[in-house]
Amino acid sequence: WVMCFDTEKEAFETYAAALPNNCVFLVDTYDTIQGVKHAIEVGLQMRAQGHEMVGIRLDSGDLAYLSIKARELLDEAGFPDASIVASNSLDEHVITSLKQQGAKIGVWGVGTKLSTAYDQPALGGVYKLSAIRREGEADWTDRVKLSEQAIKVSNPGILQVRRFRKGKLYCGDAIFDERRAPEGAATLVDPMDMTRRKRVEASTAYDDLLQPVFRAGVLQLAHVPDAHEARAHASAQLAGFHPGITRFSNPHQYPAGLEKALFDHKTRLILEARGFED
Repeated sequence: WVMCFDTEKEAFETYAAALPNNCVFLVDTYDTIQGVKHAIEVGLQMRAQGHEMVGIRLDSGDLAYLSIKARELLDEAGFPDASIVASNSLDEHVITSLKQQGAKIGVWGVGTKLSTAYDQPALGGVYKLSAIRREGEADWTDRVKLSEQAIKVSNPGILQVRRFRKGKLYCGDAIFDERRAPEGAATLVDPMDMTRRKRVEASTAYDDLLQPVFRAGVLQLAHVPDAHEARAHASAQLAGFHPGITRFSNPHQYPAGLEKALFDHKTRLILEARGFED
């Protein structure tokens, strides 16, 4: 929602217009403290129209520090009753620690650790908007979500995954933008550590993994596999990994990352969003 708009404040204003009596603003899309300030600005606008902001939500970063700072800002602006909601893989241990640190959190959003048997691991995956094309426009505009946690910074663009193979074994996966598909050799960059890279030669065989199911509401697949076919495909894919990667104890890390052109593009967007434009 926030990334659909040109500014965070505009997103909050539109949200407030749609739900004037139920506004909890998610403030961590770009910069959390600035997001709180934008929520306060919109909250004041709502109050002038006879409505009250319910609160703000923190979903990444140092929840103890950010909640304390947010409480200060909200109280100073005249919103002592605005709730601070916290989420992000919370459990009883994390909540206890946050309380011991003096966190000013009033509502605890416990989801994954409550609704799943966490020893049977849950996949912490979240859909994020990566590009937007407004009505009447021909080109896509890329979007990136920032966070104080690097793992939560989203990847922009029209994305595809390319799996490279040597002989019968897979040797690496590259996420790339369809509009900037690698020609010839490719370089995989670990998004969590830009110094970790793998070069794949131009002669390396590959398969592009993502297949569109629908485009503009029209089914694109000539054949939709049933459950048995999907299981057979998954088994065949697993067989293509080296046993050192699929073992349960101390598995070897499989090379996967952003193709360098996408990594460079993502870096530019992050710097622009943070005010470091060239």
